[in-house]
Amino acid sequence: MTPGNNGASTPEDDDPFGYLYADGQANGAQPPSGGYGYPNSVNRVRPVGTRQYGQQAPAPQAPPQQGAYGQPSAHYAAPETLPGGAPAAHSPQPPHGGGGGRGRGPNTKGLLIGAIAVVAAVVIGISVAMIGGDDDEKGGNQADASPTQTQGSTEPSPSASDGEPEEKAELPTIDAKALRLDGGAVTASDIKGAKADGGVYVAGFNKVGAKVTWTVNGMKDGTYRFYARYGIPGEDASATLVVNGKPATRPLNMKNFGGTPKGDWEKGWQTTWANVNLTKGTNTIEVVCNEGNQCNANLDQFWIQAEPNA
Repeated sequence: MTPGNNGASTPEDDDPFGYLYADGQANGAQPPSGGYGYPNSVNRVRPVGTRQYGQQAPAPQAPPQQGAYGQPSAHYAAPETLPGGAPAAHSPQPPHGGGGGRGRGPNTKGLLIGAIAVVAAVVIGISVAMIGGDDDEKGGNQADASPTQTQGSTEPSPSASDGEPEEKAELPTIDAKALRLDGGAVTASDIKGAKADGGVYVAGFNKVGAKVTWTVNGMKDGTYRFYARYGIPGEDASATLVVNGKPATRPLNMKNFGGTPKGDWEKGWQTTWANVNLTKGTNTIEVVCNEGNQCNANLDQFWIQAEPNA
């Protein structure tokens, strides 16, 4: 070959798209008649370096007939056994399952089962959270679930007067100047210490026949305590107690309980009491100086109290 003449067939002449250009058509380029590639390039694969430019390519050989399915072909030789052959490579095996290696797509059934499991787990989690929220609302403070009286208790609350004892009527009290005086008894106020209104007390009780009378109204049947405040000059005294005209079997004791000095009237104010039986309505209580009594005493106040065990 000379410069400018590279023979009848060169690589440039094998341009697969040469038939699209004018110069290619002038050189006789034709559209491909077989598979994709160079014109007439079907089954023209050959090892690198075996192409001889300027020579007619040998006609392609028909592939040898294969034997029965699964049996090796008698004309087949592995590429790695040929000179310059490529090393053996393990072709990837199709994954197990998914249609038994029949070329089916991804395992949609497995994906569907996985998706259903995820949805079920989410639904269960939401349900548990909702149930837990309800328990928290009910418990609130799990500390008291029963309703208090202000939370709708319909039981009537007891009134303030239920179970309380009736208020006891105030029992009578009287001062000396309100008493009826007989038998030489008179009022006085020269000795200090009397608690009656104005410091007035009954004097002149130190003679037989002297008497004071108290008319008591609005009483109920029962036993009461009759209290008398008296003054003595540091020595014992006594008198007769008469209730509703009936004298008591024992004298009203006006003893010197405080042990006050003899002759000191001002320090001799003391208190005594005796049981009396009163009837419903009006009662009269008399303190009388009778024979056998020691009546050297002044009388200040009288009052009535209920028996502690009544």
